[in-house]
Amino acid sequence: MNKGLILIVDDEQRLVRSMQIVLESDDYSIAKAYTGQDGLNKAQELEPDLILLDLRLPDLSGIDVLKQLRLRHIVTPVIMLSAHGDIKVAVEAVKNGAFDFISKPFDINELKLLIQRCLERQRLDSEVSYYRNRALSSSLIGQSEGMVRLQDQIARVAGSSAKTILLQGPSGTGKTAIAREIHNQSNFAEGPFIEVNCASLPEQLLEAELFGAEKGAYTGADKKRSGLVELASDGTLFLDEIGEVSLAIQAKLLTFLESHSYRPVGGGREHKANVRVVAATNLDLATAVQSGNFRSDLYYRLNVMPIDVPTLQQRRQDIPMLLEHFALTMAAKEGSAPVLLGIEVAAMLQDYGWSGNIRELKNLMERLTILYPGEEIELDMLPPEMQSLVVVSTKTETLQSLPATIEDQLASKEKRIIQQALEDAGGRKGLAAEELGISRHAFKRRLQKLGID
Repeated sequence: MNKGLILIVDDEQRLVRSMQIVLESDDYSIAKAYTGQDGLNKAQELEPDLILLDLRLPDLSGIDVLKQLRLRHIVTPVIMLSAHGDIKVAVEAVKNGAFDFISKPFDINELKLLIQRCLERQRLDSEVSYYRNRALSSSLIGQSEGMVRLQDQIARVAGSSAKTILLQGPSGTGKTAIAREIHNQSNFAEGPFIEVNCASLPEQLLEAELFGAEKGAYTGADKKRSGLVELASDGTLFLDEIGEVSLAIQAKLLTFLESHSYRPVGGGREHKANVRVVAATNLDLATAVQSGNFRSDLYYRLNVMPIDVPTLQQRRQDIPMLLEHFALTMAAKEGSAPVLLGIEVAAMLQDYGWSGNIRELKNLMERLTILYPGEEIELDMLPPEMQSLVVVSTKTETLQSLPATIEDQLASKEKRIIQQALEDAGGRKGLAAEELGISRHAFKRRLQKLGID
């Protein structure tokens, strides 16, 4: 399997040939250039995965080549090759955007490790970028049966002519993200997406917030104000916590949903609005209707296109994917390496109750990323309140429920990976830990646990 294309820019042809032989034996493809200008041309033409760039070239300095690469918007990572006396210049190159430098004469294994680190960082940056973009475009991460069904419902509802949609599910299940996704996939996507939390405003202010108000309509109304219904025209109005709205406002909402017309507070003239309304609640509205806390006619009007949002317990299969997603997005947010989850922790988190659903999982990964950036997370690193809720036997039962052969295979595979990293690093634990992307402290724990001397 080809590991990528490396462009070597160096006028020492024998050295270039030696590096080519060694790196090609490691499944890299090699391109060569012996001048700075030729290197620039080939970098633009070939779009390599990595450039090894000598500081001293016959026509241009390595620093000039590096600057020209950036001016041409070539963002390929660069490792500088420097003679012993060029260390200060090499440091300057790193400040100008080079990934790192290595001094001649260099140990070929050290160069290979540096290349691996550079390409791994590039892969990680691309992955983070992918997940960041994915998070912006869609928060519907998962492949479980419940999530596939939810995605299908969203696609069908978004493309329909329905003007009212009801999302029902416990807090933290991602109803806001689903509302945004419905908006993004709909014919209203070019219009605004306006969100209001109905539980956060008192009755009079909520009415004015939704429908606007004329000057002097109530105490403090010193000027005319537009409502969110007007602002959401030709777009989507998301009413979160619809179950908390008073009966008086429910009546006004019902009138609006049936006629698409509304009257501002203190106003005498009706206004029209072309708006899709997505309402969400964590309450059982059918029960609220029976108890008299929610109007039955409004409930039936909202319930034309209902979507039940599954809890995280109902889609446990998606938990590993969500953990990885939030590890990467939180690392991007904090500008750090993502945390890693050991076998025991991953098994425990998949079996955990998650009463707070996706919101609780996201908050956990943010906390771990801030406290332990780039480290492998052990059970004792989890929040105390989470540990107190996890019976010690949970972890043991989860692992023991697997056939011994699978557990042994996982440990054996991890052991082989670590031993290979140590071999590549010449027995140096610090370098091996860097290669694996974990802290020395975490690496030492893995050595002790797996019985590696």
